[in-house]
Amino acid sequence: MLKLFAPGRAWVACSRPILALALICPLLLIGTQAAQSQTLTVLHNFTGGADGNDPDTLTRDSAGNLYGTASLGGSGNLGTAFKLTHRNQGWLLNVLYSFQSDGGGPSSSLIVGPDGSLYGTTAGGGCCDRSPGTVYNLRPPATFCSTVLCPWTETVLYHFTGGADSRNPAGHLTFDQAGNIYGTNFGFFFADGSGNGSSNLGGAAWELVHSGGSWTINVLYDFSSLDGGSNPDGGVTFDRTGNLYGTTINGGILGNGVIFQLAPSAGGWSEQVLYNFPDNGQGALPGAGLVADEAGNFYGDVADGGWVYELTPSGGGWSYSNLYQINTSLHSDLTVDAQGNLYGTSYEGGQGYGFVFKLSQVGGVWTFTDLHDFTGGSDGAYPDSSVVVDANGVIYGTAPGGGAFGGGTVWMLTQ
Repeated sequence: MLKLFAPGRAWVACSRPILALALICPLLLIGTQAAQSQTLTVLHNFTGGADGNDPDTLTRDSAGNLYGTASLGGSGNLGTAFKLTHRNQGWLLNVLYSFQSDGGGPSSSLIVGPDGSLYGTTAGGGCCDRSPGTVYNLRPPATFCSTVLCPWTETVLYHFTGGADSRNPAGHLTFDQAGNIYGTNFGFFFADGSGNGSSNLGGAAWELVHSGGSWTINVLYDFSSLDGGSNPDGGVTFDRTGNLYGTTINGGILGNGVIFQLAPSAGGWSEQVLYNFPDNGQGALPGAGLVADEAGNFYGDVADGGWVYELTPSGGGWSYSNLYQINTSLHSDLTVDAQGNLYGTSYEGGQGYGFVFKLSQVGGVWTFTDLHDFTGGSDGAYPDSSVVVDANGVIYGTAPGGGAFGGGTVWMLTQ
């Protein structure tokens, strides 16, 4: 992916609803530095040992506990799942599970399921050659545990085969109201398209259905056709009527990725490409998924060009608008708070080690604020995951590098 430097400045950009291929109104640069009045507190420094290394996206439950995964470290150096609990004046990390050979390298954020337990995916492990990945469940001990350091029980719900079900799960998971799980597999990427075919190497969108004590997979769409997009990397998101939306980082008629809709039909699910990303500096290669606000609008970002964009319902269809260009490679899901503000992270830029940003809109004008520039030292380095924002505006996130031991950090940012 192309990664560009992003200076730590405050900018504003105008935006307006548009149809089909978006036109962009010019950016207005304000030459003052963004106010750095926020306070960042490191909640945990990863050692690279039993607690893990290279932390990923967090999840917050209703009690304020934080859950996450680390892609490396643990007893087998295949990653960990962890919980952070606020105790007295600090935070206590409990390793819930160290991943083993049946499913190494957790590849999605943990989500809390309808039953209150945790669900996620691994990039490795599975039944077959080259470790096509798994979907797993984590549950607390069945009996009372007198200490906070009690391991949870991991159950693999599904082993991907690398065949018709594709391989390499990527992006966030989501549940429907019936408790079924939805996700995407990245597959493989071949620049000449030779990897696309009957083996779903262009990736797939899938559903896991729970019935009779077991889980059965249904492949909703095979992204083997380059025109329909290839290599979904961000998961899928429901709208209010039961349709699914997502992105592919490759493919489409212009070859730079697409935004797609999957709609249930009598014969299964049908795909419609809502937007083909161009190769003209207006954004391409959407590696992140989509996030919805309360009005039903979707937001995302792109790796090439650093644009943050909006997809808005319009006249029975959808209108695409570029909202703001940050000029760095963006590839993590955005977060929307109750006021409609957008939050995200950049792997590079700022002081060279990435930053956390906020986009807020007043009177149709979007304003960019650099909330924190990482130093590569005690605060961490290279944030590349989405953030969690609580009702008080406190932001929680991770940095996969830096920290006291070089294994990354979990941090809290108060505005």
